[in-house]
Amino acid sequence: MMVIRPVERDDLPQLLALAGKTGGGLTSLPADSETLKARIERSLQTWQDALPRAEQGYVFVLADSSDNRAVGICAIEVAVGLQDPWYNFRVGTQVHASKELNVYASLPTLSLSNDHTGSSELCTLFLDPDYRDGKNGHLLSKSRFLFMANFRERFMKHVVAEMRGVSDEQGHSPFWDSVGSRFFSMEFRQADFLSGTGQKAFIAELMPKHPLYIHYLSEAAQQVIGEVHPKTAPARAVLEAEGFRYLNYIDIFDGGPTLECEIDRIRAIRKSKVLTASEGEAEAHWPLCLVANCDYQQFRVALLPVDVASGQVLINQQQRTALRCDYGDSLRVVTLGREENNA
Repeated sequence: MMVIRPVERDDLPQLLALAGKTGGGLTSLPADSETLKARIERSLQTWQDALPRAEQGYVFVLADSSDNRAVGICAIEVAVGLQDPWYNFRVGTQVHASKELNVYASLPTLSLSNDHTGSSELCTLFLDPDYRDGKNGHLLSKSRFLFMANFRERFMKHVVAEMRGVSDEQGHSPFWDSVGSRFFSMEFRQADFLSGTGQKAFIAELMPKHPLYIHYLSEAAQQVIGEVHPKTAPARAVLEAEGFRYLNYIDIFDGGPTLECEIDRIRAIRKSKVLTASEGEAEAHWPLCLVANCDYQQFRVALLPVDVASGQVLINQQQRTALRCDYGDSLRVVTLGREENNA
C-alpha cells in the first residue's frame, strides 16, 4: 500500500538515489548529500516548531507501507523569499511609439521580479520512474493539499509552483543558452546545482536589472518560454485541474512556467471533507479518494475508495495501520477528480 508520510533521516540514501534520476533541472533536489541532509533536518525542525516562518519547509515522501522505502518526494515551502530572495522573470510588454512618425511597437519583455515573495510554494515533486504507474503521481502531488487544508493557519494566502522548463537529454536548456549563459558564464547544470545547494547570491549579483527584449533571444529560447519539460507535463496538468494558472511568470534559468493559485481556491482544499474512520471493507466501485489523517506529527495520506455521502471511511486493519489512525478518528477526504478517476 502506497502512503505519503513525513521525511525521515533514514530516507537520505533513497533521496540521493532519486536525485540521481532527475536528469537535472530540478533545483530543489540536487544530487548532493550534505544539501539533502540539511533539507531533511530543516523539515524535521519545521515539524518541531523550532524555526521561524521564513525558514520553514515540509518534505514528504511516498513509501510502500510494507518496507517504508521512499520512492517519491514532494515538499512545501511555507513562505518563499523572506530570508533568501526568490527570483523569477515576469513576461510583460514595453510600448514604443512616435506620433510624429506614426510608429507604434508593442514589444514583449522579461523583467526580474520578486512578486511572489511571501507565497507558499509547492516544490521538489519527483517520482521514481519505476513507480509511475497507476495513480501514484496524483497521490504524491495532491497529498500536500490535504496537509494544507488540515493546518491552514501554517500557510500563506497565495501558493505558487515552479514547473521544470525545457531541456534536452544532455541537460542543455535553449532558454539558458540564450539568456542565463550571457550573464553567468557557466553551464546550465552548474548554475542549476549552485541554486539547488543554496548558493543563490550570484543570481542577484549577475542578473540584468533592466528588461530584456524577448525578440533578441534565439528562436529556440522564445519557443520554450512558459513551456514545461515533457516529463513535467503530467504534473502541470494535475495542478491546473486543481485551479492553478500560468500568469506570465517564468523561471530565470530554464524559462519554465510558474503556476499560482489562492490557497482557498484550490479544488482539493475547497472540496475536502472531514469524515469518520469506521471498520469495514470499501466497495471497489466507490470513487477513489485521497484520505488523510488529521495528525500533524504522524501525517499520512493514501488513496482509497470512499462513499463520501455516507459520512464515514470504511477501512480495514491494514489500512488503519498505514494511515496511523484509530476507528472513530477524523479523516480528511477528497475525490481525486473526475479526470483522474476515469484515467
